Amino acid sequence: MISSNAYSRLSQSDIAIQIERLVKAIEQHDTLAFRLPEADSGHEQVQRTRLSRYFDGIQQMIDLFDDRSQYRYSEHLQAFWEACQHIGLERGPAGPVCLNEEGTAYLDHHRSMNLLIVRIRQLTREKQYRRRKDDRRYQSRKQEDRVTNYTDAVLDRYARTVVVRVNLYYYQTSQARQRVEHVFNDLDRLIAERERNLIFDHETGYICSVEQGKDRGYHIHAAFFFNGAEVCRDIYKARQIGELWKHITRGKGYADSCNQGKERYGNRLGIGVIHRNDRQVRSHVHYVMRYLVKDDQELHLRPLRARCLRVGQPK
Repeated sequence: MISSNAYSRLSQSDIAIQIERLVKAIEQHDTLAFRLPEADSGHEQVQRTRLSRYFDGIQQMIDLFDDRSQYRYSEHLQAFWEACQHIGLERGPAGPVCLNEEGTAYLDHHRSMNLLIVRIRQLTREKQYRRRKDDRRYQSRKQEDRVTNYTDAVLDRYARTVVVRVNLYYYQTSQARQRVEHVFNDLDRLIAERERNLIFDHETGYICSVEQGKDRGYHIHAAFFFNGAEVCRDIYKARQIGELWKHITRGKGYADSCNQGKERYGNRLGIGVIHRNDRQVRSHVHYVMRYLVKDDQELHLRPLRARCLRVGQPK
């Protein structure tokens, strides 16, 4: 018998990404998770299909939807959870199981997973599911316009503006028990520091975006703008922000300074000292800022009232 529920402990972010992959794979293929032996075939072995591997750790995926916090889920996670509820999945010794259509007996784990696939596939073909995907792309384009307009407003204020870009990460050892609300709490503390910390003297604006990825888990992309007549050492300023992030996260976080490695931008460098009247370079700044709101690392779940994109008020 195939054991489909053997797994190692994953972080909340990893589980959410695994659910997204499962739902996308179901959309792309028309097979079931397991090929079951026919009664008169003489075969007893359950065979795996191209979808089987996406069900490793299925119990962790179900456990993601607990009552500790209220979240807004992506269309992929929403479809998965609605399907689980619809067929009535329950814990079983070999993996989650559900009742048959008559409600008279439990199906085995493999048949239950095949039924889950059928229901997920039905949900992903509904208009509401497709509409949410379109809404997400539309929202991403609106955010690109927002950060572009905001960047112009900040750069127009002074003859020179220093642009500092940092990526704020968490060490892998701290991600296992990390929940997304912890990241938003840390972001709130970082933004609050702008009002009292000398690091942010002469700051003229900021953009912060909470995202998640396969390798980095939950993380924050951030940009800070400073009056170029008062601040000129952009690498040092980025290092200071990184040290502050380490303090805010109690040593669980670290920062990657884009200003330290400007060569990664090639001929599209849009950080460091930016002159107000240099329109060609300004387009490069737009490019850097739009990266902060790309939709390929959008959060798959977030607290209901949390804002993933934080933008300062133009002064």
